Amino acid sequence: MNGVDPYAYMQQVAMRMNDITSRDEIETVLDELEYLFEVIPPDLQDNAEKLIEMLRDKLRHAGK
Repeated sequence: MNGVDPYAYMQQVAMRMNDITSRDEIETVLDELEYLFEVIPPDLQDNAEKLIEMLRDKLRHAGK
């Protein structure tokens, strides 16, 4: 994810949240956000954490 603008990526995920429904897509976006969480400045981590929690909740309810 080199060169990724964390603000833009998190905004994109937030805007697409309702469209992210398949288990594979949820896992992919979740992995990307968890990686991003480790490298972004602390002032962005709260927003990333909210998105991660939303995706984890979606994953728990996603079909197997």
